[in-house]
Amino acid sequence: MNKFSKRMLRVLTLGMAGLALAGCSVAKSGGGKGTHQDKDTVKVGINIELSGTAAGYGSAEKQGIVLAASEINKAGGINVNGHKKKLKLLIRDNKSSIATSASVAAQLVTKDKVAAVVGPATTNCGTAEIPNVTKASVPCVSPSATDPNYTKQKNGKVQPYAFRACFQDTFQGKSAAKFVDNKLKAKRVAVYADNSSDYGTGLAKAFKETYKGKIVDSQTYSAGDKDFNAVLTSFKSKKIDAIYVPGYYTELGLIIKQARQMGLKAPIVGGDGMCDPKLVQIAGAKNATNIYYTTPFSTNVAAKNPDSKAAKFIKAYRARYHSEAPTFSALAYDAVYLVKAAIEQQKSDDSVKVAAGLAKIKDFDGVTGRITMDKFHNPEMPIAIEKLTNGKVSDSFRVE
Repeated sequence: MNKFSKRMLRVLTLGMAGLALAGCSVAKSGGGKGTHQDKDTVKVGINIELSGTAAGYGSAEKQGIVLAASEINKAGGINVNGHKKKLKLLIRDNKSSIATSASVAAQLVTKDKVAAVVGPATTNCGTAEIPNVTKASVPCVSPSATDPNYTKQKNGKVQPYAFRACFQDTFQGKSAAKFVDNKLKAKRVAVYADNSSDYGTGLAKAFKETYKGKIVDSQTYSAGDKDFNAVLTSFKSKKIDAIYVPGYYTELGLIIKQARQMGLKAPIVGGDGMCDPKLVQIAGAKNATNIYYTTPFSTNVAAKNPDSKAAKFIKAYRARYHSEAPTFSALAYDAVYLVKAAIEQQKSDDSVKVAAGLAKIKDFDGVTGRITMDKFHNPEMPIAIEKLTNGKVSDSFRVE
């Protein structure tokens, strides 16, 4: 090969590489004109964790989503400028994988041309889908991505097509600290956080910034860890009044079990990552006593008002699935109804207008409470704390 041919080959190779990289990149703001729906159907994509490490959350959310869609269709569908359209769900499993979440989102918005996407459940998978939905000008609503930066661009501006149906980590962490201060009256607290997720570190940071007592020790663990005995033994020797453990049920179930087995009876307080029945399965019902967690949805609070939307949701969920409604089902149920409200408010199922409608949500009556979207697409909503005794919710509290 002569020098000219080699030089041309190098130029072409670099050019192709540049094109490949350009093809992988996405716009930071909507580059498309949005998706349009057919005459009688509104398609909503579901990008959810149905397998992998977060399958417990995703499976619960799927049940809430399916229940909401069935109710909407039974009532005639979504009113789009005077014309009722049936809601069609396109459910895809992202396998709790960041890469798969991004590719699922791309398929839903470019090939399936959905009006909106509900999901994913986790912040990491949710963040992975944002570039692709933004490029296609299709809004996504995560039922449970709690990281404060989820709806923000790196420059601090709002992500125009990213929304959530849950409160942020900072709100949870601060609320837990107030509860530990004011209700538990705990003066000496240990913090044991999941350092492998933004969720765990974010909650821990907010808690530490708000808690007024003394943090006698602060330790971390990683997703997949199994043995927590050494750290828990250290906590026990320091005569703590409570432990704050932000993380997910997979590890927290083991932490609770090992703490109780060694005789560490101090209250254990966490976030909504505890809101899954598998927590008690892992910990053991007897061990799951004196356990507290922040949650946007409380069955106890709902039971106090039988005419509320939350109480009606609990009844409908029980009738369909023959079990009690978990928090993640409630959040996902609300996410679907938020999309419906946005479409009906805008009188259009064009995806760009759906995003505009979501941004204008005000005083939405959801099963998790009354919701108003702030300027960063975060819902302003109430928070509760539930208490577990022998694996069952035995009490609940509102945090002011």
